Amino acid sequence: MSAAPVWSVDPRSGNPREQVAVEATAEEVDRAVRAAHSVRDALADRTARAAFLRTAAELLEESGAHIIEAADAETALGPARLTGELARTAAQLRAFAEVVEEGGYFDIRIDHEDGSRTPPWPDLRRWKIPLGVVAVYAASNFPLAFSVPGGDTASALAAGCPVVVKAHPGHPATSELCASVLRRAAARTGLPEDVVTLVHGFDAGVELIRHPLVSAAGFTGSVRGGRALFDAAAARPVPIPFHGELGSLNPVVVTEAAAAERAAEIGAGLGASMTLGTGQFCTKPGFVLAPAGGAGDQLVKALTETVSSTGSGVMLDHRMRDAFLAGVRERAALPGVEAPVTPGAAGEHTVSAGFLTVPADRLTAEGPHDALLEECFGPVTVIARYATRDEVAAVLARLPGNLTATLRTATEGEDPGAAGLLAALTPLAGRILVNGWPTGVAVAPAQHHGGPYPATTSPTTSVGATAIERWLRPVTYQNTPDALLPPELREANPLGLPRRVDGRRA
Repeated sequence: MSAAPVWSVDPRSGNPREQVAVEATAEEVDRAVRAAHSVRDALADRTARAAFLRTAAELLEESGAHIIEAADAETALGPARLTGELARTAAQLRAFAEVVEEGGYFDIRIDHEDGSRTPPWPDLRRWKIPLGVVAVYAASNFPLAFSVPGGDTASALAAGCPVVVKAHPGHPATSELCASVLRRAAARTGLPEDVVTLVHGFDAGVELIRHPLVSAAGFTGSVRGGRALFDAAAARPVPIPFHGELGSLNPVVVTEAAAAERAAEIGAGLGASMTLGTGQFCTKPGFVLAPAGGAGDQLVKALTETVSSTGSGVMLDHRMRDAFLAGVRERAALPGVEAPVTPGAAGEHTVSAGFLTVPADRLTAEGPHDALLEECFGPVTVIARYATRDEVAAVLARLPGNLTATLRTATEGEDPGAAGLLAALTPLAGRILVNGWPTGVAVAPAQHHGGPYPATTSPTTSVGATAIERWLRPVTYQNTPDALLPPELREANPLGLPRRVDGRRA
């Protein structure tokens, strides 16, 4: 039986563009993982790793026009958006090169022998080492920054882990191009090309998570797909860490004082944020608690104007378009739900943005309206109109975990209860915003892109310097002669690495 072909498809027409590859068989996945495993020692050289990451950034930029053209043809995200995404992708590769060179990610801690302690302390030296081969499952909505050359791959390579990427079926040609760039960067810096390999196909993704030489996995995608892989990772004879980003509602609370102060500004800003990228950002504000009454009405009016003036768009593929249309129909049919701007089909291949409104008291207890508390991927948001702060508290208590949570509060004068609302939002998400919009995730050392389940399956981040920690495990050496220690842990600190010695920074 011949392997199934992998086609690149134009989402603007639904027509196949070209056959890019064939789906990997179980034997081919095995070969890819074993090839990656066999070259893991080559990544032990930090200087080579940093050079590799920087070279990958340079080669991506050199190939930028070709990559952007392919990505636009497969995702319809547009050259402007993809140009920015390519710049972000290159920047995070360079940022992880700096992380590697600085060496703080080793988290070196040395406690000298101390017999005066009860019980006595031996000489203890702790650092972190790479886990091994990492499986990366590429995202649909970010064909560069969260896919083959994206943050999971960059951080795993920075940690010293070879990577096998399972390409997303929505942009296979882009995936092949980017994989070839990374492999070329490896060769140019003296590393084996197999530090990065690529496989295609649903079955290949299942085989990958089950492979005994895969030591960890990173995933960005749907709750259904991510949970299936998460469960498979846990069910292995030797379970492995699975760092999945699965879905997020990204709630927003607008206080009465904020709505009274600048309802039109907030409504317009919300409209721009929830329609950005045809509503396909994982940080889209998909649920908003806004006050009932006149100020809330003005917010809804401004949102109506903004969303009504937003043009139709093409979603990443027709499967996602169908899921969006079905999700909107299900939610709009619920009792008490209204659609000031009806989201839906705008043509054979496009969708129009819109939003739904519902009284918040419909959501304070379990019932059919629970669908409104689940992410609907695409250009739609839900406005729950509350009459009291008790209703806000009751709804927040029922929300799942999220990547972000936002508080829109007054900028002038006092806003009673704002501190309490911020405290109520904090347990719900990994990034808390005040008077901002969550779309857009800065690649910065202090960034956290994660949150309670189902936003992510682990308390870690996939963006920022600390994303490297997902692919490392701590090891402590006890009473080990200096000559036998790794250079990073030797007493003289020959590599000049940051570390804590006897509880103090050295």
